[in-house]
Amino acid sequence: MPTLLLTRRRTAGPFRGLLLALLLLLVLPVRATHIVGGEMDLQYLQNATYQLTLNLYFDAINGSSGALDNDLTVSIFEKGTDRRMQNLTLPLGANTLVNYTSPACALPTSLVTRKLVYSGRLELPANVYTNPAGYYAAVERCCRNSGIRNIQDPADAGQTFYLEFPPVVRNGQPFRDSTPRIFPPLGDYACLGELFYYDFGGQDADGDSLVYELATPLNGHSTPGLPKPPVADPQPYQPVRWSAGLSTLNQIPGAPTLTINRQTGRLQVRPTDEGLFVFGIRCAEYRRGMKIGEARRDFQLKVIRCAQNAAPTMRVTLPSGAGTFRPGRDTLRLRPGFSRCLTLKVSDPDSPSRLTMSLRPVNFTAGQLPTISTTQGTVRSPGAPDTLVSQLCFPACFNTRGRVYLLDLIVADNGCSLPKRDTVRLAFTAVPDPNSPPTISSTAALPLRARIGDLITFDVTGLDADNDPMTLSMAGRGFSPADLGITFVQQASGNQLQGRFTWRVDCRAAARTSYEFDFTASAGPCSEPTAVGLRIPIQIDYSNTPPVLVSSLPAPSTTGPIDAPVRVRRLIGNAYEATFTGTDADTDPLVLSATGNGFDLAAAGMSFRPQNGNGRATATFRWDPNCTGLKLPDGALEVTFRLQETTCRPEPRSRVVRFELINPDTVAFTPPNIFTPNNDPNRLNEYFQLENLPPDFCDSRFADIKIFSRWGNLVYRSTDRNFRWDGSQLAPGTYFYLIEFTDGRKFKGPVTLAR
Repeated sequence: MPTLLLTRRRTAGPFRGLLLALLLLLVLPVRATHIVGGEMDLQYLQNATYQLTLNLYFDAINGSSGALDNDLTVSIFEKGTDRRMQNLTLPLGANTLVNYTSPACALPTSLVTRKLVYSGRLELPANVYTNPAGYYAAVERCCRNSGIRNIQDPADAGQTFYLEFPPVVRNGQPFRDSTPRIFPPLGDYACLGELFYYDFGGQDADGDSLVYELATPLNGHSTPGLPKPPVADPQPYQPVRWSAGLSTLNQIPGAPTLTINRQTGRLQVRPTDEGLFVFGIRCAEYRRGMKIGEARRDFQLKVIRCAQNAAPTMRVTLPSGAGTFRPGRDTLRLRPGFSRCLTLKVSDPDSPSRLTMSLRPVNFTAGQLPTISTTQGTVRSPGAPDTLVSQLCFPACFNTRGRVYLLDLIVADNGCSLPKRDTVRLAFTAVPDPNSPPTISSTAALPLRARIGDLITFDVTGLDADNDPMTLSMAGRGFSPADLGITFVQQASGNQLQGRFTWRVDCRAAARTSYEFDFTASAGPCSEPTAVGLRIPIQIDYSNTPPVLVSSLPAPSTTGPIDAPVRVRRLIGNAYEATFTGTDADTDPLVLSATGNGFDLAAAGMSFRPQNGNGRATATFRWDPNCTGLKLPDGALEVTFRLQETTCRPEPRSRVVRFELINPDTVAFTPPNIFTPNNDPNRLNEYFQLENLPPDFCDSRFADIKIFSRWGNLVYRSTDRNFRWDGSQLAPGTYFYLIEFTDGRKFKGPVTLAR
């Protein structure tokens, strides 16, 4: 031990011996052997979060309470490089006993195992865990039970709990994986010289394929001197050393030795030596044929000498006492009019013995199996019989369709550690009793026609003369009746089942011209009923004549687009009125409306007064033009007039009208181009003034006039549209004017000043 300790902790100097002694004193309380086995699994939660769980199986009899850890540390490494990614402390959670398959077989003085569950949240960021080779997790702990017989120096052997998992990103896409969970833990012992089997099969949340094989348990780097390293070292992890003559494929002495089914995980061994034996299994995980991870489990199997347990026996008596069935020679033939019940007599030479009977179909799918009157009972105990008798009865409907079916009749005792069984393979054919099909009828008076608003009701009745269990159903061909508000309420009376069909036809029915309903009555024994059907069509009478909209609006253009709006132009103060009349041949309720496209009618000086009714609607529209319309981007107002009918499939009619204000400036603007401020006695042409300026109109108003010299110097400016420029004592010559309006319009030109 000192050599191993000093190899891991290379302490130099004269204090080496003192340090070794102190370390040994510190670890003495936890040197007791206690590890039965264990495994890890990693489950995806969400985003980058996973749950890592370590199950450690603890020897509750030989293990020291000081070796029960409150936490363990798992280390995560990158495969290929063995780079340490992170360490995670796993606190102890659950601490429970591993149950025996049969509590009566428990050996509390020699085999009691606890399951210690350590668990924690593990973060695997997608930008970090991208190595294509994957990753592995490891926890190292010492020591195993000293009484293990199939490995060398078991008290000095530790266990490395080991798990492999893939990257969380593959080919640039998220790759989510939950590793296999191996279950359940082994709580039973094996009997010397008797076949022992146990299901170690696991489950995978992703549905990946699992393959099982035996593996040599891993020892690792932990030692009795350092039973709980602070963190795990990277691989390689040394395996345990098998005793002479044993190996990975021969872990427990037996005939046959320990094996595991690659697909199911079922363990099997017939041990030839007594004692405690450790074994290891590896569960590899495959997705689309590629291995993506693995989980390992170490465990122990205790082999003891068991009391002799004789197997129970079963005898099958044919119907009506016609003899005993001989497996492999007889075939039972079940026919109409004859008994379908067999008598099962089971016994067991052991005293007392509790027997359990069960059925297992061999070459057919388990549908409705025969019934067993008594499935459990005790024999050869005070007050109990020596033989347990039960009736096995086949249903009258059982039909093998000319084939010979094989059915295993199994009786098992409650012997330890595994029950002994006797199996009788029953070969049989069965012809069902004659059965009349059900009948179906309705009260519907065909042909059925309906209009919107009608209420349709009728009854559908299913009748079975044999009084077999019956069902009645309704389905729509290409539609769901429930979507149309249809109900089909059923009630039973004797051997008939009646359903009431109810449909208040509304606008949902107008989507189609007809509907077909399939009604089915199904009845028959067992799980093979006979079905009869009835189809009922319902014709929907619905049509709609589109309404007609007539107005006094201008006629649409015959050269422009069909849907282009008509134009109405008016001067301010010149009112406009239009009338509208809507009619409908179906006398459906009509509604006339007018909507401003992006503005309020009243604010724009518009009004619309409708009078709506059934089959006819009228309205009057009036526009008192004002400048409101010029606040829109294009200086116009668009109004949509709509005639809407109230019916199942309405066809509205509409007109769009574009209302525009007319600018009153209809006279061409021709300013003078010369004036003579020379103090003429008649005062003629003394000023430059513009009496025919375009008038102010809504947002287009006179802003100012500017006059410039030929060199661009401003010589005159006025904001009064009635300005008069007298030349300002300037020299004769040509000048230039610029007139601006508030809407951006401009007028410019030359004017000559002559004296």
